[in-house]
Amino acid sequence: MDNPVPPPAAGPGPRRRDRHGRGMRGPIAPPQVPLAASRADAFADLVQDSVERLERRWPQLADVDFLVLEVPRLDGGGPWSDEAVPLGRSASAGDGRAARVVIYRRPVEIRTKGREERAALVHEVVVEQVAELLGLTPETVDPRYGED
Repeated sequence: MDNPVPPPAAGPGPRRRDRHGRGMRGPIAPPQVPLAASRADAFADLVQDSVERLERRWPQLADVDFLVLEVPRLDGGGPWSDEAVPLGRSASAGDGRAARVVIYRRPVEIRTKGREERAALVHEVVVEQVAELLGLTPETVDPRYGED
């Protein structure tokens, strides 16, 4: 079984661009520039800023896990309810796990228009969830709560 067509010769390496000079390119912006951060990363930074602001006043928050999830889970598959979509949730410590505060990114983003408005709403939600976790009022947790 003679094959009259020889196999194509392998080039010096993988092709970097197509024949029109386009193709695989590098990132648009270097990683240290804010443009390179995804929306999820920017949102997580807003939550972290809010948590750091509260930890100065409430050192016991260092033991609390703060999480960012995309959307709330639909529990149990039961009938749909007419309740508003939650922006966050808190759970007290128990069964070998730390207390948790969860902030839901997509519901918060949908309710805000700009970065400043989003940062204010994120802080409000974090303060409300921490207040619920500690059994205090939001005004006690952050005296500037609701001033905006």
